[in-house]
Amino acid sequence: MAGGLVALLDDIAALVKLAAASVDDVGAAAGRASVKATGVVVDDTAVTPRYVQGLAPERELPIIKRIALGSLRNKIIVILPVILVLSQFVPWLLTPLLMIGGAYLCYEGAERIWEAVSGHHEEKAPAAADANQEETVVSGAVRTDFILSAEIMVIALDEVSHEPFWTRAVVLVIVAVAITLLVYGVVGLIVKMDDLGLRLAAGRSGALQRVGRLLVKGMPVLLQVLSTVGIVAMLWVGGHILVAGFDEIGWPAPYAVVHHLEEAGHGVPGVGGILGWLLGTIGSAVFGLVVGALVVGLLHLLPRRRTAHEASRS
Repeated sequence: MAGGLVALLDDIAALVKLAAASVDDVGAAAGRASVKATGVVVDDTAVTPRYVQGLAPERELPIIKRIALGSLRNKIIVILPVILVLSQFVPWLLTPLLMIGGAYLCYEGAERIWEAVSGHHEEKAPAAADANQEETVVSGAVRTDFILSAEIMVIALDEVSHEPFWTRAVVLVIVAVAITLLVYGVVGLIVKMDDLGLRLAAGRSGALQRVGRLLVKGMPVLLQVLSTVGIVAMLWVGGHILVAGFDEIGWPAPYAVVHHLEEAGHGVPGVGGILGWLLGTIGSAVFGLVVGALVVGLLHLLPRRRTAHEASRS
């Protein structure tokens, strides 16, 4: 009887160790997958605050909450089942899908640079003054988020595509929830920074007043820094996806160039690790910028051709 109890306890201990190892594996995979989606996450964080510009302060957080819930629905209810089915039955399709997402990231980064250089900027989201306008703002933000969420989920899936089906599903749910909380939590902090600053600036303490004024002045700077980092991250991540994808489908030249840069950097004593990563990142970003510029040029050229064609017919 005692021997049977000891054996049972040994079996339970083994199962606990196995479960713990599985949890560790899932957590590590979720961490890797989240890191790979960094470029899109930064861009999402930089883009979202513009949707609540012009709102009454008491409506900012409720609308951000609604956008966050819509983003979570996008990821878990719509995108997750589709990409899991694709990864299970047509896994060869994931690389082209990932490359399409990478090309879109490159386009977004190059388009932002073009807007900064040319002075042409996209129209800001309308300020929500009533319930109908708020609904329009939320639905527009959720539609924009759908594209970014799809990119995040496909990039994350690529990192765990070799895992069993249910492990992939759990990892992607963790990534969806964690990234949504991270993005919209940071967005909430950003949009409330100026309100906090105004309250501190109106206080009696001179030190707190200075902090408050610094927060108010710092918010536009922070948004600009986030936007710039987002552009660089989009070009880097998008370029890296395309470089790796082209190598996988049979065009190894871009990957060979980037890999050569990394190897050259790794050969420098003392700073080889950092320099190799930096050179590889720059190489991927440059490739992403070239691809993005080609897409931007093509999209800007097509309307002109269409206009010229219509003018010739009239």
